[in-house]
Amino acid sequence: MEIEVLRPIFTQLLTPHGIAPVEGFPEEPRLLFKQTPNIEERAKIRFILGRQVKFEQGQEDEVNRLTKHWRAKLTPQLENSTETFDEQDNEYLEDLASEAPVIRMVNHLLERAMDLSASDIHFEPEENCLKVRCRVDGVMLLLEQLSQKVSAAIASRLKLMARLDIGEKRLPQDGRIQYKLGHRTLDMRVSTLPGVHGESIVLRILDRSDVGVSLEHLGMPSDILTAYNDLIRQPFGMILVTGPTGSGKTTSLYGTLEKINTGSQKMITVEDPVEYQMQGITQIHVNAKIGLSFAAGLRSIVRQDPDVILVGEIRDQETAEIAIESALTGHLVFSTLHTNDAASAITRLQDMNIDTYLISSSVLGIMAQRLVRRICSHCSADVALEEGEAKILGVRAEDYPLIKRGTGCERCGQTGYRGRVGIYELLILSDELRHVISQGSDANVIRAQALKEGMRTLRQDALEKLQQGMTTPEEVVRVTRAV
Repeated sequence: MEIEVLRPIFTQLLTPHGIAPVEGFPEEPRLLFKQTPNIEERAKIRFILGRQVKFEQGQEDEVNRLTKHWRAKLTPQLENSTETFDEQDNEYLEDLASEAPVIRMVNHLLERAMDLSASDIHFEPEENCLKVRCRVDGVMLLLEQLSQKVSAAIASRLKLMARLDIGEKRLPQDGRIQYKLGHRTLDMRVSTLPGVHGESIVLRILDRSDVGVSLEHLGMPSDILTAYNDLIRQPFGMILVTGPTGSGKTTSLYGTLEKINTGSQKMITVEDPVEYQMQGITQIHVNAKIGLSFAAGLRSIVRQDPDVILVGEIRDQETAEIAIESALTGHLVFSTLHTNDAASAITRLQDMNIDTYLISSSVLGIMAQRLVRRICSHCSADVALEEGEAKILGVRAEDYPLIKRGTGCERCGQTGYRGRVGIYELLILSDELRHVISQGSDANVIRAQALKEGMRTLRQDALEKLQQGMTTPEEVVRVTRAV
């Protein structure tokens, strides 16, 4: 029995019924199932694979692991179906995108990305190939390298799923895809960009089942968590969360709203886009095309008598002014800024021409955050911190007698990492800091005063997580700057 016989029936017959071949297949012709398949299903599978196939009850985790293992090995064949065609023939492209081989290939790639818990999938056409890469725990990994001939067919399929114009290949387009994977519904934001060798398409994955992460599980040190919990229970003022794209700001803010959402307060958010829908909170989706910007949405929100307001991002002076005015008139306002550390958020607001006295009187605290990859718990091993690594980190090797590293296993895709954990820097505005800010001081002066008052930096929090065996020296250096 050849392994190729699995390819056509794996996604169509085995996976939907929770059945997976063992790793030694076909030499060891055994199939594990979660729930006993009926007689017709078993007869059909035995007819295709051979009478000698045995069915055995397996643990759900083991069947899921084997399903991911075979999905990675059994990539559908597509090249033969798209040997020659006119890329400018939109009707033909639409028909091709609706054909079973193309649909199977795209579904396969999406499911492979889900198996790796990817946050983005990138379809990148090059001169001789189509590279499919995905971002796993913040780092890009090559998922598949396909023939350049299939590039237009796959792009057309993705655009069809996102209800975009297949014929428009010269301008960028944005859309959304709702994709059902088992019992989960994935919401994907789609962005297309015309490139030299074809359209580059990026899918940002929002997993609806991944909502509801509590603040206690984000990785905040206990002292920062205690101080932050006190901060978010203030009756009014502004709290800012800062960091680059993909640093977990939205997750932290949703966790915050969940924490304080007791039903006794009116909560309204204005976001671009609304990533996760939350019970008991009015959420507004920004739409610049019809004039519903952050500033316009925020102006309308204030008339709705809210207690708590979340502004997805402060991007301009108008939004900043309305948010600060709301914070000064009895509302608790949460928002985000793209800055490298907590102190830089103050100077960012100053760059937007916000008066320093307004900043010092409205802002309660600023939390900067990043995400570092967490060491895989299944393959972690104790190792010594090398002198060279200690020098780069600016620490003494004797203070870190043993650290952990992942050796690489199937569960972590041989990377040694699985999942991410947050590192945090919380700047709470004291009277002295407010005085420093009102004098128009720059970020370095504000930062120095905060450190003097006991603020822990992102690097210091990352080093603590290194000491606790959560992450590695490479991750600390990759994500944080030296103090």
